[in-house]
Amino acid sequence: MKIKISSDSTCDLGNELIQRYNVGIIPLSVILGDKVYSDGVDITPQQIFDYVAATKTLPKTAACTEEEYAERFKAYLEDCDCVIHFNISSKASVTNRNATEAAKRFGKKVRVIDSLALSTGQGLLVLKACDLAAEGKSPDEIVSTVNELRPKVNTSFVPDSLEYLHKGGRCSLAALMGAKVLKLHPMIEMKDGQLYASKKYMGSLTRCLKNYVNDIAAEYPEYDKTRCFITHSCCEKEVVDMVREQVENTFDFDEIHETVAGGVVTGHCGKNTLGVLFIAK
Repeated sequence: MKIKISSDSTCDLGNELIQRYNVGIIPLSVILGDKVYSDGVDITPQQIFDYVAATKTLPKTAACTEEEYAERFKAYLEDCDCVIHFNISSKASVTNRNATEAAKRFGKKVRVIDSLALSTGQGLLVLKACDLAAEGKSPDEIVSTVNELRPKVNTSFVPDSLEYLHKGGRCSLAALMGAKVLKLHPMIEMKDGQLYASKKYMGSLTRCLKNYVNDIAAEYPEYDKTRCFITHSCCEKEVVDMVREQVENTFDFDEIHETVAGGVVTGHCGKNTLGVLFIAK
Protein backbone atom coordinates (compact mmCIF):
# COMPACT_ATOMS: atom_id res chain seq x y z
CA MET A 1 0.00 0.00 0.00
CA LYS A 2 1.29 3.44 -0.94
CA ILE A 3 0.81 5.94 1.89
CA LYS A 4 1.20 9.71 1.58
CA ILE A 5 2.18 11.60 4.73
CA SER A 6 1.16 15.26 4.72
CA SER A 7 1.08 18.12 7.20
CA ASP A 8 0.14 21.71 7.78
CA SER A 9 3.05 24.08 7.15
CA THR A 10 3.26 24.57 10.92
CA CYS A 11 5.46 21.45 11.18
CA ASP A 12 8.47 23.69 10.30
CA LEU A 13 10.45 20.80 8.78
CA GLY A 14 12.39 22.78 6.20
CA ASN A 15 12.74 22.04 2.50
CA GLU A 16 15.52 19.45 2.78
CA LEU A 17 13.55 17.13 5.07
CA ILE A 18 10.29 17.75 3.22
CA GLN A 19 11.92 16.61 0.00
CA ARG A 20 13.82 13.71 1.57
CA TYR A 21 10.68 12.21 3.06
CA ASN A 22 8.32 13.42 0.32
CA VAL A 23 6.01 15.09 2.83
CA GLY A 24 3.03 16.93 1.42
CA ILE A 25 2.77 20.41 2.91
CA ILE A 26 -0.48 22.39 3.06
CA PRO A 27 0.33 26.02 3.89
CA LEU A 28 -1.65 28.15 6.29
CA SER A 29 -2.03 31.85 5.52
CA VAL A 30 -0.11 34.69 7.15
CA ILE A 31 -1.77 38.09 6.78
CA LEU A 32 0.20 41.34 6.96
CA GLY A 33 -2.26 44.21 6.67
CA ASP A 34 -4.17 43.66 3.44
CA LYS A 35 -1.67 41.19 1.97
CA VAL A 36 -2.11 37.44 2.31
CA TYR A 37 0.91 35.14 2.14
CA SER A 38 1.31 31.37 2.13
CA ASP A 39 3.32 30.13 5.10
CA GLY A 40 6.65 28.70 4.00
CA VAL A 41 6.11 29.79 0.38
CA ASP A 42 6.29 33.53 -0.16
CA ILE A 43 6.91 35.13 3.22
CA THR A 44 10.09 35.44 5.29
CA PRO A 45 10.59 35.95 9.02
CA GLN A 46 12.18 39.32 8.32
CA GLN A 47 8.98 40.53 6.65
CA ILE A 48 7.14 39.66 9.85
CA PHE A 49 9.69 41.40 12.08
CA ASP A 50 9.52 44.52 9.89
CA TYR A 51 5.71 44.51 9.90
CA VAL A 52 5.48 44.22 13.69
CA ALA A 53 8.10 46.94 14.19
CA ALA A 54 6.22 49.29 11.86
CA THR A 55 2.64 48.58 12.98
CA LYS A 56 3.11 47.45 16.61
CA THR A 57 0.67 44.62 15.88
CA LEU A 58 1.14 40.93 15.17
CA PRO A 59 0.35 39.38 11.82
CA LYS A 60 -2.90 37.46 11.54
CA THR A 61 -3.05 33.84 10.50
CA ALA A 62 -5.77 31.90 8.74
CA ALA A 63 -6.47 28.18 8.67
CA CYS A 64 -7.09 26.22 5.51
CA THR A 65 -10.76 25.75 4.75
CA GLU A 66 -12.51 22.41 4.51
CA GLU A 67 -12.68 22.80 0.73
CA GLU A 68 -8.96 23.52 0.46
CA TYR A 69 -8.16 20.39 2.44
CA ALA A 70 -10.54 18.32 0.34
CA GLU A 71 -8.86 19.51 -2.86
CA ARG A 72 -5.41 18.62 -1.57
CA PHE A 73 -6.49 15.22 -0.27
CA LYS A 74 -8.14 14.43 -3.60
CA ALA A 75 -4.95 15.37 -5.45
CA TYR A 76 -2.77 13.23 -3.16
CA LEU A 77 -5.05 10.22 -3.65
CA GLU A 78 -4.39 10.27 -7.38
CA ASP A 79 -0.95 8.83 -6.64
CA CYS A 80 -1.46 6.88 -3.41
CA ASP A 81 -3.86 4.59 -1.59
CA CYS A 82 -4.10 6.47 1.70
CA VAL A 83 -3.28 9.91 3.13
CA ILE A 84 -2.28 10.51 6.76
CA HIS A 85 -2.40 14.23 7.50
CA PHE A 86 -1.07 16.08 10.57
CA ASN A 87 -2.45 19.33 11.98
CA ILE A 88 -1.18 21.84 14.48
CA SER A 89 -2.82 21.33 17.89
CA SER A 90 -6.60 21.60 17.76
CA LYS A 91 -6.36 23.86 20.81
CA ALA A 92 -4.38 26.40 18.80
CA SER A 93 -6.24 26.40 15.47
CA VAL A 94 -9.36 25.19 13.66
CA THR A 95 -7.25 23.42 11.04
CA ASN A 96 -7.82 20.03 12.62
CA ARG A 97 -11.59 20.48 12.60
CA ASN A 98 -11.57 21.58 8.96
CA ALA A 99 -9.26 18.77 7.86
CA THR A 100 -11.31 16.19 9.77
CA GLU A 101 -14.51 17.33 8.07
CA ALA A 102 -12.82 17.20 4.67
CA ALA A 103 -11.48 13.72 5.36
CA LYS A 104 -15.00 12.37 5.88
CA ARG A 105 -15.54 12.65 2.14
CA PHE A 106 -12.89 9.99 1.51
CA GLY A 107 -13.66 7.40 4.17
CA LYS A 108 -10.65 5.51 5.48
CA LYS A 109 -8.50 6.72 2.59
CA VAL A 110 -7.71 9.88 4.55
CA ARG A 111 -6.73 9.86 8.23
CA VAL A 112 -6.27 13.11 10.15
CA ILE A 113 -4.12 13.38 13.27
CA ASP A 114 -4.30 16.18 15.81
CA SER A 115 -0.61 16.51 16.70
CA LEU A 116 -1.38 18.31 19.98
CA ALA A 117 1.86 20.13 19.16
CA LEU A 118 3.27 22.82 16.92
CA SER A 119 6.44 23.55 14.98
CA THR A 120 8.87 20.64 14.92
CA GLY A 121 7.04 18.99 17.81
CA GLN A 122 4.47 18.36 15.11
CA GLY A 123 7.29 17.67 12.66
CA LEU A 124 8.69 14.90 14.85
CA LEU A 125 5.39 13.03 14.60
CA VAL A 126 5.26 13.60 10.85
CA LEU A 127 8.70 12.06 10.35
CA LYS A 128 7.88 9.19 12.70
CA ALA A 129 4.90 8.42 10.47
CA CYS A 130 7.23 8.51 7.46
CA ASP A 131 9.55 6.03 9.19
CA LEU A 132 6.67 3.69 9.94
CA ALA A 133 5.31 3.91 6.40
CA ALA A 134 8.78 3.06 5.04
CA GLU A 135 8.79 0.00 7.32
CA GLY A 136 5.59 -1.19 5.67
CA LYS A 137 3.25 -0.46 8.57
CA SER A 138 -0.46 -0.17 7.78
CA PRO A 139 -2.37 3.12 8.14
CA ASP A 140 -4.06 1.79 11.29
CA GLU A 141 -0.69 0.88 12.81
CA ILE A 142 0.81 4.26 11.92
CA VAL A 143 -2.09 6.24 13.36
CA SER A 144 -2.16 4.15 16.55
CA THR A 145 1.59 4.43 17.14
CA VAL A 146 1.73 8.17 16.48
CA ASN A 147 -1.26 8.91 18.70
CA GLU A 148 0.45 7.03 21.54
CA LEU A 149 3.60 9.12 21.05
CA ARG A 150 1.89 12.51 21.19
CA PRO A 151 2.21 12.99 24.98
CA LYS A 152 5.89 12.05 24.79
CA VAL A 153 6.93 14.83 22.42
CA ASN A 154 8.98 17.53 24.14
CA THR A 155 7.68 20.71 22.52
CA SER A 156 9.36 23.55 24.40
CA PHE A 157 11.23 26.75 23.65
CA VAL A 158 12.76 29.82 25.26
CA PRO A 159 11.93 33.28 23.85
CA ASP A 160 14.38 36.13 23.95
CA SER A 161 11.56 38.62 24.49
CA LEU A 162 7.96 38.38 25.66
CA GLU A 163 6.89 41.22 23.36
CA TYR A 164 5.16 39.02 20.78
CA LEU A 165 3.55 36.84 23.44
CA HIS A 166 2.24 40.01 25.13
CA LYS A 167 0.86 41.40 21.86
CA GLY A 168 -0.85 38.07 21.28
CA GLY A 169 -2.49 38.15 24.71
CA ARG A 170 -0.37 35.31 26.09
CA CYS A 171 1.35 37.33 28.82
CA SER A 172 0.43 40.40 30.84
CA LEU A 173 2.02 43.84 30.63
CA ALA A 174 3.35 43.34 34.16
CA ALA A 175 5.04 40.10 33.12
CA LEU A 176 6.48 41.80 30.05
CA MET A 177 7.93 44.70 32.04
CA GLY A 178 9.21 42.41 34.78
CA ALA A 179 10.95 40.22 32.22
CA LYS A 180 12.66 43.27 30.72
CA VAL A 181 13.87 44.60 34.06
CA LEU A 182 14.99 41.26 35.49
CA LYS A 183 16.16 39.74 32.19
CA LEU A 184 13.78 36.82 32.61
CA HIS A 185 13.31 34.22 29.92
CA PRO A 186 10.57 31.65 30.58
CA MET A 187 10.53 28.16 29.19
CA ILE A 188 7.31 27.77 27.22
CA GLU A 189 6.08 24.18 27.07
CA MET A 190 3.21 22.47 25.32
CA LYS A 191 1.23 19.98 27.36
CA ASP A 192 -1.98 18.36 26.18
CA GLY A 193 -2.02 20.67 23.18
CA GLN A 194 -1.74 23.94 25.09
CA LEU A 195 1.16 26.30 25.79
CA TYR A 196 2.12 27.43 29.25
CA ALA A 197 5.13 28.98 30.96
CA SER A 198 7.03 26.72 33.34
CA LYS A 199 10.56 27.48 34.50
CA LYS A 200 11.99 30.97 34.45
CA TYR A 201 15.61 31.69 33.62
CA MET A 202 17.50 34.87 34.44
CA GLY A 203 20.35 36.50 32.58
CA SER A 204 21.52 36.62 28.98
CA LEU A 205 19.79 34.49 26.36
CA THR A 206 22.94 32.40 25.98
CA ARG A 207 23.09 31.63 29.69
CA CYS A 208 19.37 30.84 29.78
CA LEU A 209 19.60 28.47 26.83
CA LYS A 210 22.46 26.58 28.46
CA ASN A 211 20.35 26.08 31.57
CA TYR A 212 17.37 25.13 29.44
CA VAL A 213 19.26 22.34 27.66
CA ASN A 214 20.54 21.03 31.00
CA ASP A 215 17.02 21.05 32.41
CA ILE A 216 15.39 19.13 29.56
CA ALA A 217 18.25 16.61 29.67
CA ALA A 218 17.54 16.03 33.36
CA GLU A 219 13.77 15.87 32.78
CA TYR A 220 14.03 13.38 29.91
CA PRO A 221 16.88 10.96 30.67
CA GLU A 222 15.39 8.41 28.26
CA TYR A 223 14.45 9.48 24.77
CA ASP A 224 14.07 8.35 21.18
CA LYS A 225 17.57 8.74 19.73
CA THR A 226 16.41 8.84 16.10
CA ARG A 227 16.36 12.60 15.73
CA CYS A 228 16.22 15.96 17.45
CA PHE A 229 15.35 19.43 16.24
CA ILE A 230 16.92 22.73 17.15
CA THR A 231 14.28 25.11 15.86
CA HIS A 232 14.60 28.86 16.13
CA SER A 233 13.27 32.14 14.82
CA CYS A 234 16.37 33.63 13.24
CA CYS A 235 18.74 33.38 16.19
CA GLU A 236 22.36 34.38 15.64
CA LYS A 237 24.51 31.59 14.24
CA GLU A 238 26.79 31.70 17.27
CA VAL A 239 23.83 31.03 19.58
CA VAL A 240 22.55 28.12 17.48
CA ASP A 241 26.05 26.65 17.24
CA MET A 242 26.46 26.90 21.00
CA VAL A 243 23.18 25.08 21.62
CA ARG A 244 24.03 22.42 19.04
CA GLU A 245 27.40 21.73 20.66
CA GLN A 246 25.74 21.39 24.06
CA VAL A 247 23.06 19.07 22.67
CA GLU A 248 25.75 16.93 21.01
CA ASN A 249 27.67 16.69 24.27
CA THR A 250 24.61 16.08 26.45
CA PHE A 251 22.42 13.80 24.33
CA ASP A 252 23.06 10.95 21.91
CA PHE A 253 20.86 11.61 18.89
CA ASP A 254 21.49 9.94 15.54
CA GLU A 255 20.45 13.13 13.73
CA ILE A 256 20.27 16.75 14.88
CA HIS A 257 18.38 19.03 12.50
CA GLU A 258 18.44 22.82 12.61
CA THR A 259 15.32 24.50 11.23
CA VAL A 260 14.00 28.05 11.14
CA ALA A 261 10.42 28.47 12.30
CA GLY A 262 7.88 29.34 9.63
CA GLY A 263 5.70 32.41 9.44
CA VAL A 264 2.84 31.15 11.63
CA VAL A 265 5.08 30.16 14.53
CA THR A 266 7.43 33.14 14.15
CA GLY A 267 4.48 35.52 14.14
CA HIS A 268 3.51 34.38 17.64
CA CYS A 269 6.89 33.96 19.34
CA GLY A 270 9.09 36.71 17.86
CA LYS A 271 12.76 36.84 16.95
CA ASN A 272 15.47 34.85 18.76
CA THR A 273 13.19 32.18 20.17
CA LEU A 274 14.82 28.73 20.30
CA GLY A 275 13.68 25.25 21.21
CA VAL A 276 15.22 21.78 21.40
CA LEU A 277 12.54 19.24 20.48
CA PHE A 278 12.55 15.45 20.54
CA ILE A 279 10.45 12.43 21.53
CA ALA A 280 10.89 11.11 25.05
CA LYS A 281 10.35 7.53 26.16
